[in-house]
Amino acid sequence: MAISPNAWKLLLATGLVLAIVLSVCWAAPPRAVPRGDLHRLVLSGLSLYVVGGIAALAHRETLAGLVFAAGIITCALAVWLSRGIDSEDPPDDGRPADEPPPPDPDRLPGLGWDDWDDFERAFRAYAERESADTT
Repeated sequence: MAISPNAWKLLLATGLVLAIVLSVCWAAPPRAVPRGDLHRLVLSGLSLYVVGGIAALAHRETLAGLVFAAGIITCALAVWLSRGIDSEDPPDDGRPADEPPPPDPDRLPGLGWDDWDDFERAFRAYAERESADTT
């Protein structure tokens, strides 16, 4: 059974779109890949684009399409791998990631997320104090 020229192009385009969407939407990997490795992966993808361009100029359309597809998949893989969390990077505030944040001095004591009536009363009191301060 032979596949028509347009059918394999449609399958290839569908696969490439799927690879791009998965690279953005799929859950990030648990660990980040070192930046040097990511740079080499992107450079490999760009090199495949150049080879695909040379193949296209040499009128090798099928080879060019396959090499371009490999470059797109390589770059999509680099995008997905770049989304990992780097455990070597310290948090922005300098505290270890497992340490709880310090208490907020402006937060009202005893106000929990499940106590909405208290929250609304505290918010109304805050809004009245702020509107009295501005006038």
